[in-house]
Amino acid sequence: MAGAWSGPIERIDDYRWRIPRKYKPEMRTDGIVYASGELVRAIKTDNCLEQVANVACLPGIVGQAMAMPDIHYGYGFPIGGVAATSVEEGVVSPGGVGYDINCGVRLLRTNLTRREVEPRIKDIVSQLFADVPSGVGSKGKVRVDAKTLRRALRDGSRWAVSEGMGWSEDTEHIEDGGMIEGADPGVLSPRAIERGRPQLGTLGAGNHFLEVQVVEEIFDEEVAGALGIADAGQVTVMIHTGSRGLGYQVCDDSLKVMQRAVGKYKIEIPDRQLACAPVDSPEGREYLAAMAAAANYAWANRQCITHWTREAFERVFETSAQKLGMAIVYDVAHNVAKLEEHDVGGERKRLCIHRKGATRAFGPGHPKLSALHQRTGQPVIVPGDMGTASYLLVGTERAMQETWGSTCHGAGRMMSRHGAIRAARGRDIRQELAEKGIHVRAASRQVLAEEMPEAYKDVDEVVRTCDGAGISKVVAKMRPMGVMKG
Repeated sequence: MAGAWSGPIERIDDYRWRIPRKYKPEMRTDGIVYASGELVRAIKTDNCLEQVANVACLPGIVGQAMAMPDIHYGYGFPIGGVAATSVEEGVVSPGGVGYDINCGVRLLRTNLTRREVEPRIKDIVSQLFADVPSGVGSKGKVRVDAKTLRRALRDGSRWAVSEGMGWSEDTEHIEDGGMIEGADPGVLSPRAIERGRPQLGTLGAGNHFLEVQVVEEIFDEEVAGALGIADAGQVTVMIHTGSRGLGYQVCDDSLKVMQRAVGKYKIEIPDRQLACAPVDSPEGREYLAAMAAAANYAWANRQCITHWTREAFERVFETSAQKLGMAIVYDVAHNVAKLEEHDVGGERKRLCIHRKGATRAFGPGHPKLSALHQRTGQPVIVPGDMGTASYLLVGTERAMQETWGSTCHGAGRMMSRHGAIRAARGRDIRQELAEKGIHVRAASRQVLAEEMPEAYKDVDEVVRTCDGAGISKVVAKMRPMGVMKG
């Protein structure tokens, strides 16, 4: 992680800051950072704001280069970066999506209460640990041949539901119905397929988790009720994982192609990690087709894990998941680039929206939302760290006007993984969490150290910023009861 940033940043209001275009001669637009004063101080401790300025140099960028309040240093784009480029004149950059394509979050509701779950939380976490494969290099319970994997890459969550791993209504509660159109499994390398086949239906490691939570506070009862969150004390389940080794390989393969494309199309970029190609070029179209396949793999992956999560609860409570009310509230993607239509200067334009460590947050009435979410706006799920809170929000019309319908995706790291391991030396993170009433089971002590609460920004402040800026509206707050880490 690069050192502290000392460039110019101007306060616009309580939640918005500007990196002026004049900072670098190559900048084509301003950088806009959504953050409170407290968060800006934390954000400036690494060089992620320099990355915002670099993104502002991309050919064909439309509007500003944006940073959400959970921003931190990443590959190419900062994590928490959002940028739109013109489909006709702009570029698509794998660094604007990241390695874990469609790393995302799914929230399940239940009819269970804290009183019913608390005495059995250790049994639940143990059952989840037994039923959901996790960890570095883990192999799933799904055995797929090449033909079946291609179906999963094309159809995403819909493939898993068709295989009996889900309910028919599940896909109505997933961004894009759990499937990005235009996926082409044929453009993936043999290595990507080789890595993806054994890992379908696995949680992975690092910041991926499966968490049993309790609703602590409801801020908007009407919207919460419409989304299936009825009362404080209700138990929910959150699943956070992505496209595993397949998505990593797609990004790695694409970066090599894009680095050649920069020379071919004579594209000038301030950082080689922003390697890119014109959106409407053979290289650009191929990347978008491969990225869509990896995104669909991630949705199929979360669907498999949802199925086994339901089964784990059925075993512990000895009743069906239907009777337990284990419906999906919503599932959002974090790391994707999508071709979308937006208003630009009073005209409808087709743009390539890069959201890296950012969540789509379309407002009420948007035609891309299902009928279930037309009135509420798109649900937004924001996980914190395993020792604090997570949130349910919804998208807003202001987000459509300012951020291409985007908002934050999580708390955002404050420490690198190596830094967290150093800070945790001599501590028992599991015991510290147990003293807070949180039962944690992880594949290793190192994972707990990397993911300790202090490694992340204050999620309350991140969500307060998004709500205060009007780019999403807070609906409910959940606290962890039990956590499964890969």
